[in-house]
Amino acid sequence: MKRRKFLGTSIAASAGVLAYQKVYGSAEEKKQSPELKGNINHSACYWCYEGIPLDSFLGELNKLGVKAIDLVGPEDWPLLKKHGIHASMCWGAEISLTEGFNDPKYHPELIKRYSEMIPKVADAGYTNLICFSGNRRGMTDKEGLANCVEGLSKLIPIAEKHGVVLQMELLNSKVDHKDYMCDHTSWGVALCKELNSDHFKLLYDIYHMQIMEGDVIRNIRENHQYIGHYHTGGNPGRHEIDETQELYYPAIMRAIVETGFTGHVAQEFIPSREDKISSLAQGIGICDV
Repeated sequence: MKRRKFLGTSIAASAGVLAYQKVYGSAEEKKQSPELKGNINHSACYWCYEGIPLDSFLGELNKLGVKAIDLVGPEDWPLLKKHGIHASMCWGAEISLTEGFNDPKYHPELIKRYSEMIPKVADAGYTNLICFSGNRRGMTDKEGLANCVEGLSKLIPIAEKHGVVLQMELLNSKVDHKDYMCDHTSWGVALCKELNSDHFKLLYDIYHMQIMEGDVIRNIRENHQYIGHYHTGGNPGRHEIDETQELYYPAIMRAIVETGFTGHVAQEFIPSREDKISSLAQGIGICDV
C-alpha cells in the first residue's frame, strides 16, 4: 500500500513538472527558440545584466529577436543604433528615485533637466522618458500629488510638442524603496487624471505592484488607459519569472494583450543563474503569449 501510494504521488508530481515545462520551457530551450509571436513588444532592462558589456548584450538581444532595451541614456544611444535596438525607456533627466516631483524644492532642477532631455529623446527617435515621484519624507499623499501636478504640468507642453511620453514608475515602498510615494496604482492614476495628457503615463512594474497591492490582472484591466509601459520581475526576490515564484506571467501577459496595449514589456528580473542570457531567453518565452 505504501508503494502504491508512492507511485501515485510520483505520477502526479511528474505530471505537474511536465505541465510546468510545457508552459515555461527550460531556459536552454528558450535560448534556442527565438521566434516570437508578435503580440508583445519585448524589451530588457540592461542594469540587470551590467556584468555583460553593452555591446555584447545588444548582440544577444538580436539573437533572441528582442529589438528594444530599457533604461539607457544618450551616451548609449549610438551603440543601440549600431545594433538596430530601440530605446524603449530612456533615462538621464531624473535626479534620483528619492528626489522627485513631489517636493517643490527639486522642481527648478528637474524642470531644467527634463526640458533639455525631452528634445534629445525625440531627436534620437525615441518616445518614453522615465520620471519618479520621490519619497514622502512626512508629506501626505494629497500634498505630494498636488506638488507633482505643479511641477509636471510645466513639462507636459514640452513633451506634447516633441511627442515624448513622461512615464512615472510605480515602485514598492514595503521592501525595496522605503517611503517612495508613487507606490499604489490608485495614486498614479489620480496623478494621470489631474495632468490629463496622453504624454504622461504610468510605468507599471508588475513585481512592485504585486508586493504593494496584488490583484495585478484586475488592476491592469481597470487602469490600462493610464499605463504606458510594463516591467516584469519574480516575487519574492525579483529573480526569474518561472515556476520558482508566485506570479503566473502567461495570464498577466494575455490580460495586457487583451487591453490592446501596443507599448513594450521589459524584463527587469535579476537572473539568479550563472547563464543570465538563458534566464532572459526563458523570461521572454514565458511572456510571449
